[in-house]
Amino acid sequence: MSETWRRSGVLFGVALIIVVLDQVTKRLVVQTMHLHDSIPVIPGLFNLTYIRNPGAAFGLFASTHSAFRFMFFVGASIVALGVLWTMFYRMKPDDRWGQLTIAGIVGGAVGNLIDRLRYGEVVDFLDVHMGGWHWPAFNVADSAISVGVVSLLILFALEKKPDGASSTSAPRDPVP
Repeated sequence: MSETWRRSGVLFGVALIIVVLDQVTKRLVVQTMHLHDSIPVIPGLFNLTYIRNPGAAFGLFASTHSAFRFMFFVGASIVALGVLWTMFYRMKPDDRWGQLTIAGIVGGAVGNLIDRLRYGEVVDFLDVHMGGWHWPAFNVADSAISVGVVSLLILFALEKKPDGASSTSAPRDPVP
């Protein structure tokens, strides 16, 4: 099996697992709960709470016109998937962690894109809170994106430069 086919298998396999897990959990929530229902799982810490988020993370753009939101989020998702695809195939073939990270973000992006195409908004249900502090509800796709982005940041921060490379450019000889 060629390296390209193996890498494509990683991308599509991991992304597919995340999309399926995301969509199955959302479907269970939609079919078994009423909008805004909340079921305590760990009292005082974690609930399953069914909400619909028309905006982005933390409700960003939630109050804008629905047609604008739809076009913006679908367009942004397509652009992001293109950037992720490019990043994935520009990675070194032996960068397995980077490949898994990108594949996870792709899976999360596709999971939320499916919701936007299907409902015009995203189904959220994982609800973490403690005392007066309350994190906005999220879903499996959001988790994959968040973990993937943090992982990418760590990878980029720890990336070793090739021998002899420096972060500043070397002084150039003056032109005669």
